[in-house]
Amino acid sequence: MKNYSIWLDGMEESNIKVLNEDKDVDVIIIGGGITGLSVAYNLFDSNLKVCLVERNLVGHGVSSRTTGKLTYLQELIYSKLNKNFNTDKVRLYLNSQKDAIKIVKDIVDKYKIDCDLKRVDSYIYTNIEKEVKNIENEKDLLDFFGIDVFESKTLPNNKKCKKAIYVKDTYVFHPLKYIYGLKKIVENKIDIYEKTCINKVEKENNYYICKTDKYKIKAKKVVFATHYPYFLIPYLFPLKCYLEKSYITAFKLNKTYNFSAITSSKPVESIRYHNNYEIYLSNSHNLCVKNDDKNNFKKVIDKIDIKPDFIWSNKDIITSDNIPYIGTIDENMYISTGYNTWGMTNSAIGGKIIGDLILSNKNKYIKLFSPNRSLNIFKIMNFPLNISSNIKSFVGSKINKNKSWYKNVKFKKIDGKEVGIYIDENKKEHIVYNKCPHLKCGLTFNEVEKTWDCCCHGSRFDIDGNCIEGPSNYSITYKK
Repeated sequence: MKNYSIWLDGMEESNIKVLNEDKDVDVIIIGGGITGLSVAYNLFDSNLKVCLVERNLVGHGVSSRTTGKLTYLQELIYSKLNKNFNTDKVRLYLNSQKDAIKIVKDIVDKYKIDCDLKRVDSYIYTNIEKEVKNIENEKDLLDFFGIDVFESKTLPNNKKCKKAIYVKDTYVFHPLKYIYGLKKIVENKIDIYEKTCINKVEKENNYYICKTDKYKIKAKKVVFATHYPYFLIPYLFPLKCYLEKSYITAFKLNKTYNFSAITSSKPVESIRYHNNYEIYLSNSHNLCVKNDDKNNFKKVIDKIDIKPDFIWSNKDIITSDNIPYIGTIDENMYISTGYNTWGMTNSAIGGKIIGDLILSNKNKYIKLFSPNRSLNIFKIMNFPLNISSNIKSFVGSKINKNKSWYKNVKFKKIDGKEVGIYIDENKKEHIVYNKCPHLKCGLTFNEVEKTWDCCCHGSRFDIDGNCIEGPSNYSITYKK
């Protein structure tokens, strides 16, 4: 059993360049996941001098831990939005997701990207009687918007359910192969630097100075295409969202199926197929609770009742009103994040929106996704949840560090500094500082994936303290 994503298996990065000098550019894109590469794609044919920087390897962050679905059938999203937005805005969001699918498909077709893109039927289903009405309401909305929606009481894998609806014009793909394809398209015109971490961004006159440990990049415009932005000001991001963690398995079957599916209620169960593997996601929860990863993975494995070939986890940013934050947050500063578990479509539309803003092109989705959009009742109602999640995460990280489930982890002080120690199978001690450099939250140890995780804002570090996922820009490596 491998404790990493199926998309990483057998994938090797090539043409790795590391920043080794100061640079002066028109646009810097910070983040080399599917969002950053989508922005790069929308700028590579312009006359702008653009560079992209990634702290680790392109595509090896959150983008490589998704389920790889391209669908506009997203749980009960349209019913949720319909409670807080007018019908035109709900329709606009639906159209944005359909356009995102077309963007990906057109790129794959045009450049012949081998990313296992496959058309499938997408299902929403339930086995809970009280959820039937909710699914019917979702179907009514989709019917109103002119979508061809079908009904069933059985999934294509012969699993029976109380109610299911499905659409036919959606896709699945290999997200990392797609990202590598985008990289190959743009890298002749855009400098891509990997293993290059931007620690600080400062504004000087009409420019942004983006600093690494050794070098700096001077840019007229900055795009934050990271999963969770590291800064507090501008925007006060932690108050406008919370993080959700999910657990994913992939296991071999004797046959494969041509559909994807997700339940209508939380915690969701999500299914899709890749070659002869079923990819199954379940047990999602707010990141600030349920930090016993070994038990969380066990619950998912118990549901499938088979030993998986791959297991991994992922985190999603959930916004206060269920619409991503894509657009301008300050003068010549842009962001694209908060995808509410639907990152494959929203990263594609996010790349197009950011590209159009930089190029001063019209885009009908700019106002809908604007990070500075006006408050609505749903956002106001969710502010207390976001605030309490942040407080609960921070306080919880400071008390009871020695969790009852730990077997090979201990905590102590060395020279007055709090450290965490993981003892591996060879009895070797791996010592790290036990505070996240981002906002000083305590860290918990993920005994399945062998990472130190921040339950406040999602930073991750390997067993020796190297930062592998932000918002932290620094490692926690212990130095004697």
